[in-house]
Amino acid sequence: MSESTRRRLGAAGQLVLAVVLAGAVLAGLMLPWVGGPGIAARNAMTLLEQVPEELSDEPPAGMTTVLASDGATPLTYFYDFFRVPVTIDQIPEVMQRAIVATEDVRFYQHNGLDVQGVLRALVTNVAAGEVQEGASTITQQLVKLTLQESAETSEEALAATEQSMARKLREARLALAIEEELSKDEILTRYLNIAYFGQRAYGINAAARIYFSKALADLTLPESAMLAGLVQSPSTYDPVVAPEKATERRDLVLDRMSAAGFIPDSEAEEAKASPITLAISDTPPQGCYEALIGGFFCDYLEKYLSNTLQIPASMLKQGSLTIVSTIDVGAQLAGDAAVLNTLALEDSRAGIFTLQEPGTGKVRALSVNRIFGPNTATDPRQTTVNLPTVAAAGAGSTYKVFVAAAALERQMSIFYTQTTDDPYKSTVFKDAGEPYDVQNAGNYPRTLTLEKALYMSSNTYFLALQDALGSVEEPVRMAQRMGLYSIDANADQIIAEERGSFTFGAEATSPLALGTAYATLAANGTRCYPTPVEQIYDRNGQPLLKEDGEPYVNASNCTPGSIPPGLAATLNEVLRKDVEPGFPGQTGSNAYIPGRQIAGKTGTSQNNFSVAFVGWTPQLVGSVMVYNPLVNQDVGGFGGGKGAEIWRNAMQPILATMPVGVFPPGDPFYINGNTTTLRVNCVGFSQSTCEAALRGQGLNPVVRTVAGPRPAGIVTSINPSSGDRVAVGQNVTVDVSDGSQVPPPRPAPDPPPGGGGRPGPPTTLPPFPGPGG
Repeated sequence: MSESTRRRLGAAGQLVLAVVLAGAVLAGLMLPWVGGPGIAARNAMTLLEQVPEELSDEPPAGMTTVLASDGATPLTYFYDFFRVPVTIDQIPEVMQRAIVATEDVRFYQHNGLDVQGVLRALVTNVAAGEVQEGASTITQQLVKLTLQESAETSEEALAATEQSMARKLREARLALAIEEELSKDEILTRYLNIAYFGQRAYGINAAARIYFSKALADLTLPESAMLAGLVQSPSTYDPVVAPEKATERRDLVLDRMSAAGFIPDSEAEEAKASPITLAISDTPPQGCYEALIGGFFCDYLEKYLSNTLQIPASMLKQGSLTIVSTIDVGAQLAGDAAVLNTLALEDSRAGIFTLQEPGTGKVRALSVNRIFGPNTATDPRQTTVNLPTVAAAGAGSTYKVFVAAAALERQMSIFYTQTTDDPYKSTVFKDAGEPYDVQNAGNYPRTLTLEKALYMSSNTYFLALQDALGSVEEPVRMAQRMGLYSIDANADQIIAEERGSFTFGAEATSPLALGTAYATLAANGTRCYPTPVEQIYDRNGQPLLKEDGEPYVNASNCTPGSIPPGLAATLNEVLRKDVEPGFPGQTGSNAYIPGRQIAGKTGTSQNNFSVAFVGWTPQLVGSVMVYNPLVNQDVGGFGGGKGAEIWRNAMQPILATMPVGVFPPGDPFYINGNTTTLRVNCVGFSQSTCEAALRGQGLNPVVRTVAGPRPAGIVTSINPSSGDRVAVGQNVTVDVSDGSQVPPPRPAPDPPPGGGGRPGPPTTLPPFPGPGG
């Protein structure tokens, strides 16, 4: 049997099938009239009521655009289909004519079904021996494509595409109903927006961009004809892989346009003489793996939209939304450069930088020396874990600020003085049943005030301060009040177990959450949970609304007075001394930027498995963490090393564009707290006399016996010293000599006449000298 005979038999088979289908459709549509016009009218109303919402009200799915905070710079796009819906006036007339001539030349004459078209297509296809002309109207095709795209289950998808008379009948009935509801322009617009043109281009606007890299309005006649020819079979007539077939199909479209009277014959011939010239463009970046900038920020944003704002995935990817994010492109680039200039992409250690705005919580940058990508098995530089947001490593001594804040809220003052041994054993907290102990990393004075101990980061002092508070509950709750949300799930357990290590930041900490807590200080006590969203607009450019009519972006994420403003201001002043010049023992000096007021706090976890630094100005808060996210590794140095360096290198160009921020002064209420001046000066007096004098001022003497040059039982020093500020009930260390270092006595002179011995130690203290005394 010859090839031509096979084609004719095949076409004859199609003819028989089409006649059967056409007869079935006509019979199905005529059934209502058998019972008379009344029944027909009722059935017509039923048809209209059965039109699915996606066919009557819903515009075609369109991709969501994600923009940077400037409202203009694209970050990425969320979509299932690359589609940019347009209105009828945006579709050039030549494109409208090309698609009508090709797919449904009687489009403007019929009411959704075209019996003449069915018969004409049968004759044409049989004569050609292949399918050259479709039998479905544009309206019927719109029904099929819409039901297929909107299918939510495999059963619905099968029902939309199965080759059956039931599907054809349903499409025909819905086509008639749609023609009652929508104008021809609306039907044609929806069809051109939903049709697939190949090369991942859904809709005519996307097709113009993909194949010709041009705006839809600029399409020429031959370009419009080529695109119109793709709809029937995008893969068969793909000009990229089958240019000859694409040219033949385009020319057929031009002939049909000429035959329909849409263009003169001369224009058709001129267009056919021109070759197909493509200017292929790729589809826009899709999702966060393909984000143009800030892949980790993009991932955080997408999760925030889905989980926090609870925007349905279908709306997010098909709702033609415009999302203005909070990312600052300049800040993101500066953060990226800072981490990469410190730690290469290939480095086992991850360098993480987060930036947010105090008082609003707007996240401006999330940087990592990694690529946010899925190919983790073949490329170790890639990761799908959002390192800036997950809690995976300790933040070290950055947690000391929570203990300090709790102490200041008790009015213990920045002058609260303690003398500690090194190592220091806790009197409150246990470790495996034994007193929890800690030692300093380096040489520290045994006696420190709260202020100096905080910016010098003394371990022994802060375990003793936590002892003085009596429990970790106040520091833990303070951390939560300030916004350290990464401990929320474990906070009650930390308190129940009385983890003495809390002040040393052993808990897994999210870099972004750490920055949030310190942002509460920068915002003078206003806690703002982080947000990556400025605003979300619907396809009409209006704020996106929930079903209850409330906007998705509405309620404030900030709580003024989460901690007292004066407390925040006082800690800012103290921690400026950790960064700004002139304070011996500071740990964060590497973060200093000349001419700026900067506060900061360093942190290093046990065994140097992670380091952290948080630095802030009144305008911005940046947090840095460095650790190996896969295995424990000594990352080298302390938080004041790479942590502070990354912060400075990122912030220097960012702050260069901003005015100098000024912190408000500390609050005397918290600076001085409930302290008074220590009026007792009992050095050289007996132990009992000193103890009595200290108790008389409401203080608690803690006696230590030391080797000293004074006689046994005589006080050699007290700490805090006379003139320092002390709080009622505070411990005062009293060092009492054991007499072991007393020099041998000189021979006593002969007593004067009348006798008399050597006087004992004084038992009455002299008056405390006033100013200038």
